[in-house]
Amino acid sequence: MRMDSIQQGRLAEQLVLRLLHRSGWQLVSQRWFCRYGEIDLLLNKRTRLLLVEVKARRCRGLDDWGLRAFDQAKRLRLCRAMHCWSAAHPRFSEHTLEVVLALVPLPLHSRPLHQRTLRSRPVRWIRVETLCLSGCSC
Repeated sequence: MRMDSIQQGRLAEQLVLRLLHRSGWQLVSQRWFCRYGEIDLLLNKRTRLLLVEVKARRCRGLDDWGLRAFDQAKRLRLCRAMHCWSAAHPRFSEHTLEVVLALVPLPLHSRPLHQRTLRSRPVRWIRVETLCLSGCSC
């Protein structure tokens, strides 16, 4: 039985979360929703917040492993979701926000996907310098 994209995404999020835990990051929120969208992972380390957008793909495809899916509209939704999250969590208001994309390549085969299968796949980390390009008050 082939995993659906939601299950694949959650497994990829768990892999990324494990990698970040090893680097000292602590989970603050996972799959946090508001009317503007979802925050995949939000982690804390001292006075820093790390917002992680996870993209999992079986092949590079037209969207370059999910990189092109992080377009201006997605950035705007994520920016607005982050504003909602910040309003609901004022104790983090003095933290510095960093944003990264975690591109997780999935195996090409359709066999059931397990965490151990993903561990051998390198995650591509892309730092996002500017989350909001336009239309947001960031």
